[in-house]
Order: sequence, then C-alpha cells, then structure tokens
Amino acid sequence: MKESKINLCPLVQKGMDLISKRWNGLIIQTLLTGSHRFSEIEAAIPISGRLLSERLKELEKEGIVNRAVFTEVPIRVEYSLTEKGLALTPIIREVENWSKKWVSLEEAE
Repeated sequence: MKESKINLCPLVQKGMDLISKRWNGLIIQTLLTGSHRFSEIEAAIPISGRLLSERLKELEKEGIVNRAVFTEVPIRVEYSLTEKGLALTPIIREVENWSKKWVSLEEAE
C-alpha cells in the first residue's frame, strides 16, 4: 500500500465533516438571517421534521446553535446561531458566492 505524503489535520477534518453533513450548511445559512422557530426552518429547507430535529440537536451540542425556550402560552422555542455559529458567516457567504458563479441548476440535477 502506498504511503500518503499528505497529513490531514483532525481538527480540519472534524470541521469539514460538521459543516458538510447533509442539511447542516443550509440550517446554518437559514439561521444567519436571525432567530427562527422550528416550523420556519422546516418550511425553508426540504427536510423532514425528524431529521431537522436531529441536526439541530447535533449543532446545539457542538455549540453552533442556541435553543431558547420562552415560557409563554403556548411555549415558544427559537433557534439562533451562537458566536461560534456566527463565525461561520464568511464561509457560508463564500460558498454562496462560489455557487452563484460556478454552479448551474442543470448540472446539479
């Protein structure tokens, strides 16, 4: 077996795995516009409620998403980006710019 001369940084690998996991980038992009309720995020992204819930919990565990519960009647829950999540803004914006320049919908289908 050929030995690789490229050493992957485990931190970069974990970061790439986190933001490239299906739907995470779009969830983060949606939350860049501000706090949103679960139903608003679900309406913005073609994702099942079960999977959205799972992804939000993962992002919350990683410290990227904040879940705020407001004790009103009925109880209101909103999701927003933490400081760590907001630090992803330039990355998400650059992916948007790259996509607008280089990706066509015909190729994506």
